[in-house]
Amino acid sequence: MNLYEQQKQNRRRTWLVMAGFVLLLATLGGSLDFVFIGNGVSALPVMTLFALGVGSAQAWWGLRHGDVSVLKSSQAQPLEELLSAAGTDEDRFRYRQLQNVVEEMAIAAGIPVPKVYVIADRDPNAFATGPDPAHASIAVTDGLMRTLSREEMQGVIAHEMSHIRNLDIRLMTVVAALVGAILLLADWSTRIMRFGGGGGRRGGKDKGGGGLGLLAFAIWLLAIILAPILGRMLALAVSRRREYLADATAAELTRNPLSLAGALEKIEDAVEPTPSIKRGTAHLCIADPQGVGTGKHDGWWADLWATHPPMAKRIQALRAMAFIN
Repeated sequence: MNLYEQQKQNRRRTWLVMAGFVLLLATLGGSLDFVFIGNGVSALPVMTLFALGVGSAQAWWGLRHGDVSVLKSSQAQPLEELLSAAGTDEDRFRYRQLQNVVEEMAIAAGIPVPKVYVIADRDPNAFATGPDPAHASIAVTDGLMRTLSREEMQGVIAHEMSHIRNLDIRLMTVVAALVGAILLLADWSTRIMRFGGGGGRRGGKDKGGGGLGLLAFAIWLLAIILAPILGRMLALAVSRRREYLADATAAELTRNPLSLAGALEKIEDAVEPTPSIKRGTAHLCIADPQGVGTGKHDGWWADLWATHPPMAKRIQALRAMAFIN
């Protein structure tokens, strides 16, 4: 699969994912209408329209401003500011080396040089974000710069460059925004049930729809439980597939698959989680920042819940590219 096919596939996948989330949002809103507006007999599906409106707004906002939100939530600082305020020669050296590596890998990938940020966290990790290659950003932790060699840093940055070049960042930014919309609506639905749901159900019962109202309530309850879970499962499935492709593209850009393999080994050996990176953006990182155990295993259960494929399999695939067993 060449670059243009990858981009085309990610554009198509973006629309498919958005369609899936629209269906989840419509299900959540429709179940609310079914329960609270005449037990399914309503002239206007208010909550369905509201849910779709919230989801659309979240997707639009995610594409426009989602990267800024991700960087702020991770407390990422611009590399230029850190470089100008560096107090030691060692810090200046590390910051300049990072900038040089980013520029080198951007040239290799054939994309504009993204903005560079540093997260003051000891755990080694990195992620890319942004709506497109012209407005992309790469963030690395301070621990990553202190842990990896220059060649290993090239492998990690090349991995993030591949996400930018392949338009993975657009897809995952939209996914993060839509997952947030589903969680928000599920929370609002729970509050409606707690504070205002009883009246709607009683009204339905008065109209002779007690049995139908009970069924509608069961459907709604199932929807608010399953919608966030299904949304997260969909986001994780997309995330795991793209990591293997990004690893392969990084090996192509550096011409040295062992550099990324060595980096992943060191990242895996770091036992601490990355507290600065929140769960909602964990799927953006090169390695699971939460230290969830499912990411160390393979199989259908891990495929459902882990943000990343097993690190051992990724390292094995990279070593196979270098013809090393």
